Amino acid sequence: MNFPHVAQVWTLRRHSTNVRSGKIRTEIVHGITSLTPERADPERLLSLARGHWEIENKGHWIRDTTFGEDLSTVRKGNAPQVLATLRNLAVILLRGRGVQNMARARREAASSPWRALAIAGR
Repeated sequence: MNFPHVAQVWTLRRHSTNVRSGKIRTEIVHGITSLTPERADPERLLSLARGHWEIENKGHWIRDTTFGEDLSTVRKGNAPQVLATLRNLAVILLRGRGVQNMARARREAASSPWRALAIAGR
C-alpha cells in the first residue's frame, strides 16, 4: 500500500495502575503522523499523544462518565448536538466555580435544581 503523507509510524506502550485493585494494565498503541522526524522527534510525539489524552480526560471523559453521554439514546435531528452543547456548558460553568468533583456537583444539582440555576445565573 502507498501512504504518501505518512512520515513516521510509532508505537507507544502505556502502563496504568487501577487505584482500587492495584492491578497493572499494559496497553500498546500504534500511530502514524505526517510530521517528519525533524519536526517531531520521539519526545515531541509523546508530548502530542499526552496532549490528546489531556483533552480527552478534561472534556470527553467527564461527558461520557459523569453525564452519561455514551449511554444517551438521543440520535435524531439536532438534539444530540444540543445536548452535547448543554453538557459542555455545564462543565464550563462548574469549572468556572472551581468545582473539582463533577460527579458530586451533578448529584447536588439533580437534588436541588434551584442551586443549579443559581450557579448558571451568577
